[in-house]
Amino acid sequence: MNSPRYDPPATRIVGLGASAGGLEALEQFLGQVPPDSGLAYLVVQHLDPTHKAMLVELLQRACAIPVREAASAERVEPDVVYVIAPNRELTVSGGRLQLQQPSEPRGLRLPIDVLFSSLAHEQGDQAIGVVLSGMGSDGTLGLQAIRGQGGLTLAQQPESAQFDSMPRNAIGTGACDIVATPAELPQHILRFIATRRLKADLSVDNGADAAQSLADILGLLRERGRHDLTQYKPSTLKRRCERRMGVHGLTSLAAYEAFLRENPLELDLLFKEMLIGVTSFFRDPQVWKALREKVLPALLARRQQDVRLRAWVVGCSTGEEAYSLAMVFREVVDALPQPSNWSLQIFATDLSADAIAIARRGCYPRSIAGDVSPERLGRFFSAEGDGYQTQQNIREMVLFTQHNVILDPPFTRLDLLSCRNLMIYFTAPLQQRLLPLFHYALRPGAVLLLGESETVGRSLDLFAPLDGPSRVYLRSASPTVAGFVDFPIQRGLPLRTALQELKLTTPMTHLNNLQGLADQLLLQQFSPPAVLVNEHGDILYISGRTGRYLEPAAGRANWNVHVMAHEAIRTQLAAALRQALREKSSVELQGLKVGETTPGTVDIVVRAVQEPRLLEGMALIVFREVAPSAPRKAQRRLPAGAPDPTLTDELVRSQDELRALRQEMRASAEELQAANEELQSANEELQSANEELTTSKEESQSMNEELQTINSELQAKLDDLALAQSDMQNLLNSTEIATLFLDNALNVRRFTEHMKRIVHLRDGDVGRPLSELASTLIYPQLHEDARETLRTLAFCEKQIPTTDGHWFSVRIMPYRTLANVIQGAVITFIDITAAKNLEGRLRKPRD
Repeated sequence: MNSPRYDPPATRIVGLGASAGGLEALEQFLGQVPPDSGLAYLVVQHLDPTHKAMLVELLQRACAIPVREAASAERVEPDVVYVIAPNRELTVSGGRLQLQQPSEPRGLRLPIDVLFSSLAHEQGDQAIGVVLSGMGSDGTLGLQAIRGQGGLTLAQQPESAQFDSMPRNAIGTGACDIVATPAELPQHILRFIATRRLKADLSVDNGADAAQSLADILGLLRERGRHDLTQYKPSTLKRRCERRMGVHGLTSLAAYEAFLRENPLELDLLFKEMLIGVTSFFRDPQVWKALREKVLPALLARRQQDVRLRAWVVGCSTGEEAYSLAMVFREVVDALPQPSNWSLQIFATDLSADAIAIARRGCYPRSIAGDVSPERLGRFFSAEGDGYQTQQNIREMVLFTQHNVILDPPFTRLDLLSCRNLMIYFTAPLQQRLLPLFHYALRPGAVLLLGESETVGRSLDLFAPLDGPSRVYLRSASPTVAGFVDFPIQRGLPLRTALQELKLTTPMTHLNNLQGLADQLLLQQFSPPAVLVNEHGDILYISGRTGRYLEPAAGRANWNVHVMAHEAIRTQLAAALRQALREKSSVELQGLKVGETTPGTVDIVVRAVQEPRLLEGMALIVFREVAPSAPRKAQRRLPAGAPDPTLTDELVRSQDELRALRQEMRASAEELQAANEELQSANEELQSANEELTTSKEESQSMNEELQTINSELQAKLDDLALAQSDMQNLLNSTEIATLFLDNALNVRRFTEHMKRIVHLRDGDVGRPLSELASTLIYPQLHEDARETLRTLAFCEKQIPTTDGHWFSVRIMPYRTLANVIQGAVITFIDITAAKNLEGRLRKPRD
């Protein structure tokens, strides 16, 4: 999440990013910018570093405010568009523009990310970034940086973009607040700013009303996704709500609450807003240096008897920190003096499903080269498309999963736990509750990593500082007191409240009366074992001792009832669970044998939960043990014709076994039916995928034909252009007029063959300054006259002699393009030697 609010900068800046093909989108955007918006606009476009750009002139035609090329150290002024210069990177520092040479070679440059990251650092939550049409993924990381600081992020609607890769990548990461056409984006920006100003002027969200509205919003989020955010800092939650309010032009939390009730999908966007994570590879380099040089080597030395280590990265976001830990561990192990088989299993968790999906792919943009050294890039990454992917051996070290550190059980028996820059968003009571939990999860002598602004507070008896500046702590050897640890299943959260309504458990607190104590004792002693599961069978809560019926499976931890159930009851239990959830009723299984060696049977009741609403859609599984019948004593001799009790007992046992077999057959039939339905569904999906592939193939063929047509048209135009160039060259040569073309810097751009007789020119002299050329002309003022012509745009004509007795009429004129743009000068030399000789003979006095 973001850092504290920034003071408003003197001039608020909008960063615009597009590729070379995004000119039309830039024109549409700037064409809708009013002349008095009070904003400055910085335009970064992917430009050819070897050619002069005409972007300033092109954008000025569509824009109502001045457009000029950015100059280094220039102060940013409102209502001005600044355009990046070719072969430069543009940043902002102290309210002034900064231009630098690109740090990366051509082809690896990401100038839009550079600008956006600079704006995030300079303007904080006042920064605004816009990604328009373009190829690649440039701008995505920059938008994430702006959003992480609380700024506004926008992207062009991909359907309206000529090249949609850049906006699609930005939108795909969830980093965009607003998606619209280029012409609509300026109005969204102005409305967002106006809403913030109006809210600041009205100060409507102060007091009890605002607190109640915020509490109601958190309640809506809890109902929507079963995520409880009440223990996050209110100031952080309020800032996140205010960002979404600005997007929709709302000025109060009460109005936003009403908007949420009418638009449930906004709750999903707000929840993602709450989970904004700012992360990068090897963030805070001094921490990773301490890990590599001191912490991990010492940890390996303490764990000589156990070569398999376990680590937990809490709040891993998109995975950069978890992968960084894997790389550092691999470097430490490879640097050991003797070969070893050390391994590290990293559990990386986050509340955001989108972030976990990105982390699992392990694909990152090329801009990570700024955080990862070239040696690590070459060793731990492979180039993939427009970015990098972590190598498989690094990905296999990390297990990503969605997890709520407040609600879900922790990973245990850990050697290292990293919870960096997460607890700063929690309230102080929650922070103090998590530290004993972390102490419980870590093994003695294990390591705890916290963020730069986080400490263990009053828990110094649990953790001792190992490296103070890096916030690295050593877990103390003192055992964790069970009553002192507030485990997730014991917390006073909505799940426990609902379980109390079901009378499954009572919190271990001091009760106020004798009845409460008695009720608690009865529940502990006589309530049957039970578990609460969701629709997938994942166990959410356990009451009583269920070890006879459920046991963890070998391998990775899996808290699913289908995996943990004893083999003898697994099939029947799965069928009963499906039936109960499907029919929203109770299903009872009787007389199930748990195992051949286990005496007695078990009755299982599976009930679909409908009340309270918080647990709707879940199921309650209750196990009731049935004791085995006591062995009968020796029977007396029975009268003739009386039934034998032994045969009666055997008949009862046979009936019980038959009933159990029938239940198992029913369960197997239901499983087969379900499997058949799944196979049919999979078959339909495969057919649909085949049709989509066929359609895609046809579209690709059509696109290929279009590309071939375009290629033919371009080739025809190139042929026409080559023919026109040949015609022009022949025309110039046939006129026998020496002609010299110069650029704006008075460097040679082109010349005719006749020019070589006057000025000593070769084909390699293209690009040389006029002042360096040697000629036979007696014309020392040629360079000054050419510069004056460029300044005044007035042509100059003079008759100039040469050292070999020739005379030339020299005419200097500005070079105008078809768009009436001056791009240098043209100098023509016409031989007037014969005319001069005739004139001289006519002027001689007659003898």
